[in-house]
Amino acid sequence: MTIQTFAALKDYFSANFEVLENLNHITDLKTFLVQQNPNAEAVLNLSRFAVNDTFVDLDFEIKPNDSISIIPPSSGG
Repeated sequence: MTIQTFAALKDYFSANFEVLENLNHITDLKTFLVQQNPNAEAVLNLSRFAVNDTFVDLDFEIKPNDSISIIPPSSGG
């Protein structure tokens, strides 16, 4: 699956990267990412996940070819 991160998450992960592990749900992906970079946990806990440009819940079932965007809260000025 392809992962795209935004804003503060780019401090912890590349803007675009592939995950080849066999993960079933968004929750599994989130756990995997925390294992890869524990410092990102707080931001990931506040983030929303979109699969193929549609926001989804944490129990959403993901597939190997999905494109997942992880969007943390942000504010502009």
